[in-house]
Amino acid sequence: MARFQITISKTTLSRESNCTNQILYCFGIRENQSSKTCQITNILESSGNLYPELKIFYGHFLTHMVYAPLAQPTEKIKTVKIIKTEEKGSDVNLAVHLLNDAWLDNYDCAIIVSNDSDLAESMKLVRQYHKEKTLGLIMPGKGHPSKELMKHADFVKRIRSGVLAASQLPNPIPKTNIYKPLDW
Repeated sequence: MARFQITISKTTLSRESNCTNQILYCFGIRENQSSKTCQITNILESSGNLYPELKIFYGHFLTHMVYAPLAQPTEKIKTVKIIKTEEKGSDVNLAVHLLNDAWLDNYDCAIIVSNDSDLAESMKLVRQYHKEKTLGLIMPGKGHPSKELMKHADFVKRIRSGVLAASQLPNPIPKTNIYKPLDW
């Protein structure tokens, strides 16, 4: 899952003066990516060239075999060998940048677009040592926001599907030959 930190520049937080000075996009790349994932990667890299505010940080996936307990074990079989794939690095990249940018005083307000509770500790530390900073949580998808993240956020909002659709890049992306996938 991709994670974002959108930082709002050093300004007074009013509707007239807010501006975004940096967007961090953190996500993992699989070794054998599908063509759709390759398309998305191309779109992001092209967007980074067009929009200098966009910075992309890649994590990766690890796949390995592990034993897992069966939901309904039998007398003889209690575990089964499975292939487990885990995304690594995305949440760490976002957490480190959230903290580092707070220490460097690069933002007044950071907006985290994620529901990954692994980010709670970095938000807690920003809250503890940078009380003047505003932290927002934007909830992607359906479901409930993470209670751990909500504890450290000044505000929580949900991304509405209409707003998300209106926020997509134009098709094709300007100054490129890249088109969005048809099912977007």
